[in-house]
Amino acid sequence: MPAFLRDLRRRSKSSFNRQKSDGTDSSTSNSNNGNGNGNNSVPSMPTTKSSSTLNSSYGGATPPMSNSQSSSNLQTLNGIAPPPPIPPTRPPISSSSGNRHSVSGMSGLGSPSLKSSIPPSPYAPRILSIADNTWVYQKVLSMYGTIADPATQALEGNLTVSRLDDQLPPTYWPVSASHFKALIYLIPGPNRLRFDFTSPKLANSNTTNPIHSSYLTLHMLPRLCAPPLQLVILLAKDSPATFDAVPARIEQEGNGLETAIQKFRMAAYLWQAFTSEQMFRNKLGRRVFRMEEEWITGTANHRDRELGTMRSEAKVHVIRCSKTIAELRDLDLAQQNPKASRSGDLFAIASEAVKDHFKPVPGQKQYVSVLLLDSHWEKASQTITGHAALGGGGGEIQLAIFGSHALHTYPSSIEEVVPAFSDCTPTDTNYVANDCNESGSAWEAANIGIGAHMHETGHLFGCPHQENGVMLRDYVTLNRSFTTLEPYSTRTKSKGGLVLAKDECTWHRLDCLRFKGHPCFALPTDPPRLSDESVQVWLVDGGNVVVTAASGVAYLEIYTEGDDLCHVWQEFGDGNGNGPIQKQVILTEQELRGRLPADRRKSKLKLSIKSVAGGSHEVEDFSLLTSKASRLKLSNGQLAFRSSKLGFSQMEGSQSQEIIFSSAIQKTTLMTCVRVFHGFALDGIEFVYEDSTSQLFGKRGGQPGGSEFNLDTRRGEYITGFYVRSGLWLDGIAIMTSLGRKSPVFGNATGGSGSSLVPPRGYSIAGITGSCGQWVDGFGILITR
Repeated sequence: MPAFLRDLRRRSKSSFNRQKSDGTDSSTSNSNNGNGNGNNSVPSMPTTKSSSTLNSSYGGATPPMSNSQSSSNLQTLNGIAPPPPIPPTRPPISSSSGNRHSVSGMSGLGSPSLKSSIPPSPYAPRILSIADNTWVYQKVLSMYGTIADPATQALEGNLTVSRLDDQLPPTYWPVSASHFKALIYLIPGPNRLRFDFTSPKLANSNTTNPIHSSYLTLHMLPRLCAPPLQLVILLAKDSPATFDAVPARIEQEGNGLETAIQKFRMAAYLWQAFTSEQMFRNKLGRRVFRMEEEWITGTANHRDRELGTMRSEAKVHVIRCSKTIAELRDLDLAQQNPKASRSGDLFAIASEAVKDHFKPVPGQKQYVSVLLLDSHWEKASQTITGHAALGGGGGEIQLAIFGSHALHTYPSSIEEVVPAFSDCTPTDTNYVANDCNESGSAWEAANIGIGAHMHETGHLFGCPHQENGVMLRDYVTLNRSFTTLEPYSTRTKSKGGLVLAKDECTWHRLDCLRFKGHPCFALPTDPPRLSDESVQVWLVDGGNVVVTAASGVAYLEIYTEGDDLCHVWQEFGDGNGNGPIQKQVILTEQELRGRLPADRRKSKLKLSIKSVAGGSHEVEDFSLLTSKASRLKLSNGQLAFRSSKLGFSQMEGSQSQEIIFSSAIQKTTLMTCVRVFHGFALDGIEFVYEDSTSQLFGKRGGQPGGSEFNLDTRRGEYITGFYVRSGLWLDGIAIMTSLGRKSPVFGNATGGSGSSLVPPRGYSIAGITGSCGQWVDGFGILITR
């Protein structure tokens, strides 16, 4: 038995013997619990088998014990069953002058604790960007705040951010003119943080226990409800896995694969922190894409690397492609190279390598951002070879690619972020590139590399170029989101200075709206996501246009003739505090033109309409949509309207087709069956009537005899809509009926994207319109009231 247990056992026996000899019970004789205050006594317990036998030798107070030295353990050793645990009581604070507590502003007397009733210091950090007990969904969070009132006091100093549980080391951030910005690395669950401000001009700043402190608790919830953004480093098949860097940096931190992974991972964390904050400022919640993670030695701080602490970090896949370095560098697609040719080759090579690595199944999209590690600065030709800045894709792979020519300037941990964006070391073009002549110093090269790659990742998520923000070229000021002081800029020849939130780079509002509807940005609190993300546009009576979307109409972009960028848009409700979701919206040409500047109101109008679920529909000419070309008069005198069309009608030999249902003209004619001809695409669709007549749209091809879907005429069943899979052409189709039935998808059930063609309220289907080449490549419906 350990010595301390023998000692405690001897004490326990002696106290028990004393209790028997004097006939008293220490649990009652020491009712004040040794503190002189009967109001805070421990509740009495039975004389026998009581924990008071341990208290007697400590003057009635519970002896100090470690977790492994509980009184119940000791009683068990003595053969005494332990009583139920007694709830701990907090001793009262004495009001006597002998127990004075430090107050804010008294130098050297210590910082108030998290639960202290002492008033906080007027110089305690004020977090402006996020509230206490907020839930967030990413690993690294960006925040900003102030010290005191910056309008009356411009304080300089340092902010220390630490965790109360010490699971991560403290980080240090400069305070400039009473403003600060910081990055917080979060662990799943509650993150209890302490913020300490120190300044040579304030009391207590020269001690190890500052008093200018504030506290914040943030709850981090990892998201598994959304597809991840995959990070990939792509290597040539003979690559040495190194990247361009000046000799001093190679000596300091290396330029091998492990360093590249750390820097790329940190760049992606900065993308997340920046995007989440931008979404919040746009009142769209703290939405952000997630990344696949792996359990490895932590790299986001230096202590984890030194101690080998394991953490779940963003996974960086390393893939070798089928090309050699010479072959990749021959495809010099850098913007600086006027001789660039075979545009898209690097993108195709990267796409092929990524698809071979992830092996997506049909219908499963992969979102992949690729760093081309073998990009290389050729001083002689003044070009960057093996580099391309592209984003987009289709099918199962959405892809962004960017070169590694600025990677040497990236931070590899949170501690390096401010130094990286403050490094004025001139770019030595003997070894590394000055990209677009906008990377004349290290911090500017970091902006270009991290920011331009984020721009291409924006394309991956469906963002076009915008009139401002990341999707223009505003990422040249990305540093401002993470620092309060901007150094001298070789790009603008300005000396820099204080940079606040209003000076920062942004995602454009339209980018944020796109992100909100993108599956990668879904939150656990979102309602279930509809598989039907489509938008449909219908001309109806009175020259009005009705927009319908099963998931709701989110917003529309308005373009005038010659516009490459969107300058005017209209938002609708999203169900999250910005109005209710609207599944049907009425548009008028007058109202749309009224939103435009006076000098553009007579221009041709183009609309791009987005659904809440992220779908999109283009109206190339709004006036044409509302013209007589979209109307036709049926033989029974009714007016019918052509819907917007699915498919591109661009197949060789494609010809327009249109049929009007016999049952729509003569109400006594019954449609009894729909016969669909299909293989890997929709070849044709035939409507069969009770009198054995039929109407064919498209061709009788594909599977011999087609597939039949019978209607229940005894119950008056009729067609109310179609579910269509389409892209450039029609991949597959399902029939929807008045009895709530839906046929299987005939054709390719996973091809293209899904859309529901269901007439707006008050209208019914009168026929089919579209086009057919080798198979159906255009499909719409005719509706009538």
